[in-house]
This record gives sequence, C-alpha cells and structure tokens, in this order.
Amino acid sequence: MTQCNHPKSAYLSSTFSQLLLAVLSGILLFLASPGTFSFAPCAWVALVPLFLAIQQASSPRKAAFIGLVCGAVYYISLLYWIVIVLGTYGYLHWSISTLALLLLSLYMSCYLALFAYGLKWTLPVFPPVFSAPLLWVALDLVRGRLFTGFPWMDLAYTQYRFSHVIQIADIFGHYGVTFLIVMVNGLVSYLLFQFLKKKALNSKPATQNSHMVFFAYLLSAALLIIGSFTYGMFRIEHVSRLTTEAATASLAVVQGNIDQDRKWKPGMQMKTIDSYIHLSERALKKGEIDLIIWPETALPFFPLESPFASELTQRLILPNRIELLTGAPHRHQVGENSSPRYYNRALLFSAAGAITGAYDKLHLVPFGEYIPFRRFLPFAAPVVETMADFSPGASAAPISCQTAQIGVLICFESIFPELARHQVEQGADLLVNITNDAWFGRSSAPWQHLSMAVFRAVETRRSLARAANTGISAFIDPLGRLTRTSPLFVPCFLTEDLPILTGTTFYVTAGHHFASLCLLLLIPGAMIVNVQKHRICTFTKTEQLRKKDSPH
Repeated sequence: MTQCNHPKSAYLSSTFSQLLLAVLSGILLFLASPGTFSFAPCAWVALVPLFLAIQQASSPRKAAFIGLVCGAVYYISLLYWIVIVLGTYGYLHWSISTLALLLLSLYMSCYLALFAYGLKWTLPVFPPVFSAPLLWVALDLVRGRLFTGFPWMDLAYTQYRFSHVIQIADIFGHYGVTFLIVMVNGLVSYLLFQFLKKKALNSKPATQNSHMVFFAYLLSAALLIIGSFTYGMFRIEHVSRLTTEAATASLAVVQGNIDQDRKWKPGMQMKTIDSYIHLSERALKKGEIDLIIWPETALPFFPLESPFASELTQRLILPNRIELLTGAPHRHQVGENSSPRYYNRALLFSAAGAITGAYDKLHLVPFGEYIPFRRFLPFAAPVVETMADFSPGASAAPISCQTAQIGVLICFESIFPELARHQVEQGADLLVNITNDAWFGRSSAPWQHLSMAVFRAVETRRSLARAANTGISAFIDPLGRLTRTSPLFVPCFLTEDLPILTGTTFYVTAGHHFASLCLLLLIPGAMIVNVQKHRICTFTKTEQLRKKDSPH
C-alpha cells in the first residue's frame, strides 16, 4: 500500500532534529518521575516532542527508531539503580551490572518503539487525542504481564502527590490516569502545530471533513479532562467524610535500618531483634497501639526453627499484649529426600505469642528471588545465591488480626495492581506493604517504589501502612495522601490511626478491565485504519491521474 504522508515541517524534517526531540522527551519523562530532582508536571508535556518527531518521521519504521531512542534515554536514567542492586548487593562486576541495565532498558524501550510505530501508522486516519492513549495503555498492560511483568513506573505514578488528579484510579485504576496524561500530551501537540501554522497531527484530506471530526475529538477530550478533575474534588470530599466516620486501627511501623551486608550474619541476629524491640517499645510509649508492623525479612532467621522467636515473644509481645506483623524467611521440607522449599513470608504473632496467620509472597522478583526459565538460563543462578531461591505462595487470603483483615503486599508486589485488588476482593480492609528497599541505596528507586503503593490505596479505597527496612516507611490514607513518611537510612518508627473502610470500588469489581478494553479496541481500530488508508491513497492516485490526463 502506498504511504500517504503529511507535509513536512521545515523545522522538524531532518533526522537529527527528530532525534533531538526524542532525547528531549526522554529527559522530560525522567524529570517527571519520583526522585531527588522530580518535577511531576513535566509528565503532561513530556511526550509532546516525541509526538512532533513521530509526526514528521518519514515512515512508521523511522518512527519506531525515534521511539527506541526516547525509551533508551528515559529508561537508562530511570533504572540506573539496577547497577547499585546488582553491583553492591549482588556482588556482580560493574560491567555485568551495567550490561544488565542496558539490556533491561532496551527491553523497556521496545514498547516505546512499538508505540511510535503504531502511532505513526494510525496518524493519517486517527488523531492522537485518543489513539495515542489507547495504544500507550494497551502496551503498558502487555509490559505488566509479559515475562512475569515489569510495570515499573507507568506514567500515572508520576502524579502520586497530586490527590485531585489520581482519584479516577478508583474507577479505571492507574491506567486511567495514564490515559489522561497521554491524551493531554496529544492535545498539546496539536495546539503547537496550530501555533506553527502547519498541519495538525490528525489532518486528513479536506474531502473527509477533517476539521469537524477533530473538533469533536477535541471537545470530547476537554470534557474528559474537566470531568476527571471534577470527579477528583468530589471523591476527596466524599471519602474524607467516610474516613471521619469509620473505625480506626492504631498502627506502628518500625524501620530498623539494618545493614544489608551484615543482616544475615549469625552474630547479627540478636542485635537485629534488639534493635526492632527497642524501637517498638518506644512506639508503644506514644500511646495505645493495636498492631506493630516490621519490614520484609525483618527476622533474619526461620521463626519456626529458631530460639530467637521465643526471645521475641517473651520480651515484646507477651509483656505488652501486642500483635506483631513481620517479614521472615520460611522453609518447608516436602519430603525426606527432597530439597526444602523457601518462602518469603509475612507472619502475624497474636497477643498471646502464637503465630496465627501467614502469607507467602506470590509474585517473586525475577533474578532476585528466583530464576525464570531456569532451564534456558542456568548461568544466571549465582544472582540469587546470596539470598535464596524462593518458591511462590499459593494464596492471597487476608490475615485476620483483632482490628482488621490485612492484605499483605511484600516488596515488589505493590507495583502489581491486581494483587492488591485480589486481596480486597477476598475481604481485606487494610493493606500492608512490607519491604526491604536497602538494595536501592540512596537512589531514586525508594521514591519510585513508594509512588506505586499510593495508587494501590486509591484503587481499592483502603488505608495502607508501609514498613521498609531502610525507608521509605509511610502511612497512606484511602485518598492516596501520605500522612507520615520516614527519612532514608535512619532507624525510626511511625505511628498513626488509620481509617478502616469496607466498601468496594468500581475498579475492584469491573474497572480493572479498562486496560484490557484498550488492548481489544486496537483490533477494530487497526481494521479501520487499514481500510481508510487504502481509500485515502486510492483517492490520491485518482487525483494525480486526473491532473495528469487533463489538458493544460
């Protein structure tokens, strides 16, 4: 099929200019992401340079390369902490760690390349106002599921501090916020083209009444934007009223700040317990506490096998009649002749000192807690030898304590919205995220990780308590507001009375299908584009022949 291109802008027609625009978008996307130099409003215009470059690319294949360059700049900047994780704590040579960063960034960039290819291919038929967000969200869904999924820092998460913006997540999940951000970028791109007095991104031959069609899209987009912000104001008022009337749970999260290099040494086990007990006793002096929460693998031993567990109950739990939720490793011998299975577990100690509930991590970290496709990647086994080769848990059932039904998310699990949703579906009225972010060092990753937990609270309308070994520990209310946060690499504790809500959001019941719907809509969309582009090019060829045959 003959490609019918739009007229080129004199300013943007060179390959060098288009690549500069791609690099600029990558930088703006990074600046919008949580971290030391974060400026979240950048997200609403970060894709504009990329859209301009895609519009002026000579072909979808050229657009894909432009998207790949943008993705490389963005993801290498965003995921630089991979080098810290693998080099400092995985004990890999810096060259191997850097190679891992480049390969992961390349993989993530492929999705931006696919996006750019698809957007360029649809531009002669559909404006980017809706086609761009539809395609972007669909690819986010695929990235979040393929090869066990890595939905790290989807665009929506850049807005985690803006409560009015993110409330629509209780309808469409964080994908709804991403859709809105990409749609705004599409609108800004069009307005910029108009300002430059060039053809808009969505331009069509005049015979197809393109202006009326586009303004219909423009009006629809404007209504969606206004409606989303209005809904945010309404939900903040409504949920705030619910939280003031709801029962509360008095919680304490303890941040032990235990050195990751020394944590698992036998001589540190008692010192670790001493540190956590001391901080917990200080928290108890602040007032009545219903539940104390310690981070992921806060107990550096197997509680069912170690005498240190008895030390913990005798010194903290029984004297204070307090419930304790803590992370700990667990191993289970399936048979006499088989190797034991290891689990990353959360345990609930009752006020009587007994273990009354447990949750085993369901979604393990690839190459951190297990080796995916081990048969084909035997050389990767040393990566997990410094910890353990864990097995996934089998149930997402909440843990019952005296004041709440606790849905536990261990570390990496907080970035997967379906896990929190499943917990709430099964009756959880409080979410708890226990994590060990010491691996990240003093990078931007702890802030990035926290931002994703904020959306789990909004999507499900549940309070969320977060206990991190080295930070950032936090309390998040059902509106996604950070009521308390801890500094990094400081031993401390936080206390808070969190509201316990029990209602079910539209996202939990049906809205989680929004991203899947975007993916499905690509099929009829592609069919329409194919038919329309054929008509456009046929019309163009006919006009060219008519002019050629007509007398001068």
